[in-house]
Amino acid sequence: MQKLLLILMTILLMQVFADAVLSNSSLAIKDEGIAGSSLLKKYHPKKINCNYACLRRCRQASRKNVCNRACKTCCMRCHCVPPGTYGNKSACPCYASLKTHGNKPKCP
Repeated sequence: MQKLLLILMTILLMQVFADAVLSNSSLAIKDEGIAGSSLLKKYHPKKINCNYACLRRCRQASRKNVCNRACKTCCMRCHCVPPGTYGNKSACPCYASLKTHGNKPKCP
C-alpha cells in the first residue's frame, strides 16, 4: 500500500513539474518576443523614405539643393523629418538638436 502511494505521489509530482516547465517556457517565449520587438525598435528604427521626405520639406526653399542635402543628412541620422516646409521641429527632437560647427541648426 505504501509503495502504491509513493508511486502515485511521484507521478503527481512529475506531472506538476512538467506543467510548470511548460508554462514557464511559454512565458519565456512570450517575454522573448516582447523583448525582441523592443530591441528592434531600439536598434533598428523604422526606415523612412528620406528622399521623398526631404523633397517635401525643401520644396519652398530658395536653395533647394543645399536644403535637400542637409535634410538628407539629418534624416539618415534621426530617421525622421518634421512635417511641413518650415518649423514643426518639436515633432522630431533629434532633427532639431543637430548643430553645425558654428553652433547653428544643421537641419532645415
